[in-house]
Amino acid sequence: MDTAVRGHYSSLPIAMPAKAPTGTNLYPISRVAGSPPEVSDVSTTTGSASGEFDSSNGGYSGVDIIDTLNDRMSNVFDPSRLDKGVAKQAQVSGQFNAKQRELLELQALAQRRLKSARANFADGIKAAKETKSDLEWTQKRVSNMRAKAEQSLPEEYRRTASKYPYPNGY
Repeated sequence: MDTAVRGHYSSLPIAMPAKAPTGTNLYPISRVAGSPPEVSDVSTTTGSASGEFDSSNGGYSGVDIIDTLNDRMSNVFDPSRLDKGVAKQAQVSGQFNAKQRELLELQALAQRRLKSARANFADGIKAAKETKSDLEWTQKRVSNMRAKAEQSLPEEYRRTASKYPYPNGY
């Protein structure tokens, strides 16, 4: 009996029916010639298990549902707040653009000033180098003249040097 029960419960592959493909939009939006039936105290619309409806009151009169919904939404929705928001956004955007242009102009001005300052600095460095070389040449020349004066006229040089002393390190 044990073998008979096992044979009865053996596992065999079972073919399962595949699921029918379903669309992502179960209720497609389409234009239907007609309007929804009027709501009354006594319902004349009946439904069946298959989802079909019997609209015996003749509520569909050729009006577009989308147009009707748009009309209702336009009566409910107040666009003045949206218009004010768009106007404020445009105003702020204009101010932002004006500030951006002003910053670009100031940046260009700063770059021109920096270029001018660099040129002036380079000219100053060049003038300082020329002045330094002129001072070195003059220092050599004065030192040579002093050495010649000390050698050729030692007595007069000592009297003058004691009367007009040179600064230290000169």
